[in-house]
Amino acid sequence: MSPYNTVDVHVKSSDVQWHQASVSHEEREQANGHQGAVLWFTGLSGSGKSTVANAVDRLLHDKGCKTYVLDGDNVRHGLNGDLGFSDEDRVENIRRIGEVAKLFVDAGTLVSTAFISPFAADRQLVRDLLSAHQFVEVFIDTPLAVCEQRDPKGLYKKARAGEIKHFTGIDSAYEAPMSPEVHVKTAEQSVEQCAQQVVDYLAQQGILSIA
Repeated sequence: MSPYNTVDVHVKSSDVQWHQASVSHEEREQANGHQGAVLWFTGLSGSGKSTVANAVDRLLHDKGCKTYVLDGDNVRHGLNGDLGFSDEDRVENIRRIGEVAKLFVDAGTLVSTAFISPFAADRQLVRDLLSAHQFVEVFIDTPLAVCEQRDPKGLYKKARAGEIKHFTGIDSAYEAPMSPEVHVKTAEQSVEQCAQQVVDYLAQQGILSIA
């Protein structure tokens, strides 16, 4: 269960008000030729989140879409560099990313986020920041055994040895999505097939075009 209720993130000055931009969200989408949305890739470490997210990004970019990938490791180099990997810090990590992703969507961009984001309540928090069609949860469903076999960063080995604490799937829980918009199984499909599955969903939902 998410420890979100232990973190007070809603305190802000009453003097802070939202500034209305002169260029509207609708105008930005019209200029881009497609709708803005968050493609929220969630799954265990080593499941293939970043790999599939970047493959999707390439397909969308080649179609002329305005895109960006917010990668878990990259964001921790700057914006979230002050956070660790406790449950509380993971919650704050996702909260910040959700707010940044919302700004990308406001700009009419298709932004992919590749984060473990282990808690269902925190993913729901981000979903609630956006309109119904603007949040696309992509569950990268890869068995733990496969993720451990891949172990591209050697993190599972360290976690099993007790060198890393609070590691998702080992000594910290991962709450799998119950009804994601896209359910991807990287152990059964190629990266290209997985990426195409996501793009096909966006096309079917009309996100890749302006009606």
